[in-house]
Amino acid sequence: MEEKKGKNIGFHIIKNDPMDDHKGFGKGVLTLDNVSPVLVDVEAGEAAVEVGAMHARSAVEKGIKFLPDRSEVPDGKLYWVVWVTIDRKEEGPYYAGVTACDMTVNREIRRGYKSLPEHVNRLDKSIKRHIIVDQMDEKSKKILADFLKQHDPGMWERSEDKLKIDLSAQ
Repeated sequence: MEEKKGKNIGFHIIKNDPMDDHKGFGKGVLTLDNVSPVLVDVEAGEAAVEVGAMHARSAVEKGIKFLPDRSEVPDGKLYWVVWVTIDRKEEGPYYAGVTACDMTVNREIRRGYKSLPEHVNRLDKSIKRHIIVDQMDEKSKKILADFLKQHDPGMWERSEDKLKIDLSAQ
């Protein structure tokens, strides 16, 4: 009997604060330890944790030259990179920061569009526990909400109401 070896990549595990008991240089620095990029493929109706997206090395991004002008990427397929930050409250872990930014890819011409400054800013906002998903279309919001609920119903339940409302998944 053959064992199935699939990818079982989940969100980054919540660790102890790397700066605990540290009073010197770097105290109060933001850490990426609890952030995971989720890639929403709108056309396929799927979302998945895509660790490679943390450094623009996801399967979707490989081999693509990204341009800063959306008009230079005709017929681009829409993806959302969603930065999800996990935090812990007394009741347990929850989705604390969730911010989305779009990206389009035209594999045929090996070109894509994304705003690197926007991606960096949204990552920063997620780390700072912001919820920014209002620019996503309804289908994308539903895909993301379903993914977050299915990934860990408890984390979803413990998350702020703003996340559920903004994803129209109350």
